Amino acid sequence: MNKDIATPVRTKEILKKYGFSFKKSLGQNFLIDTNILKRIVEHANLTEESGAIEIGPGIGALTEQLAKSSKKVAAFEIDQRLLPILSDTLSPYNNVNIIHGDVLKADVKKVIEDEFAGFSDLMVVANLPYYVTTPIILKLLSEDLPIRGIVCMLQKEVADRIAAKPGTKEYGSLSIAIQYYTEAETVMIVPKTVFMPQPNVDSAVIRLTRRMKPIVEVLDEDFLFTVTRACFAQRRKTILNNLTSQLPDGKSKKEHILAALEAAEVDPSRRGETLSIKEFGRLSDALLPNFK
Repeated sequence: MNKDIATPVRTKEILKKYGFSFKKSLGQNFLIDTNILKRIVEHANLTEESGAIEIGPGIGALTEQLAKSSKKVAAFEIDQRLLPILSDTLSPYNNVNIIHGDVLKADVKKVIEDEFAGFSDLMVVANLPYYVTTPIILKLLSEDLPIRGIVCMLQKEVADRIAAKPGTKEYGSLSIAIQYYTEAETVMIVPKTVFMPQPNVDSAVIRLTRRMKPIVEVLDEDFLFTVTRACFAQRRKTILNNLTSQLPDGKSKKEHILAALEAAEVDPSRRGETLSIKEFGRLSDALLPNFK
């Protein structure tokens, strides 16, 4: 008998045994293709000394592959109905700990201290619920956790935005927020057919590798992200127009904004999508004295 959880037959058997029904509100789409799961894990470059953090293990399909490829797995599951199922499906593996809770509310640093003391290599690997993908990734990156990176499945459209380069229509404040901390690359496109139930959108696997230090040094990280969001508020507007309409008292401080643009060597008539992260860094530092 095929022991792998991620087959259509085994998945149906497990769901039937426990009378499990999918909750749309939790964005539950379970993977039913073992080969794809194995490839996701390969992209994380785990060793038998690595620790893996998973978010939303579902019935344990990815968890199982992580357990086979790493020293230990800790997985956050928000849905209480899945706990007995995971206890059953993952019973062959003694290196998995399921944490019942919402990762967005969890003290992840504390969990890492408790679960992975002494580990020198730690990766987040997850098939993320699509409705909370961005907040989860930003939380994991901004909290300065001791992780090498993140390999996660997410909506292809979001993956395109995260990995986008300047000058493309996908490039925006999300690209900058994530590429500030990591090198981002899409490593796989995943068809809808390998999920149960099938989502309405195409999926992709993205790999985020943490930079040793952020791509640009700025005086105030939060303000950098405030500036980038302002510059993309209305994509068709120039940077000058967006900054004057979006920053606090921007209209009355237009002269300061123009002076900052000149100091940062950024033409006021450019649009947000044409600026590199380094240019945004210079602009943010030049604006800071008048807006903080």
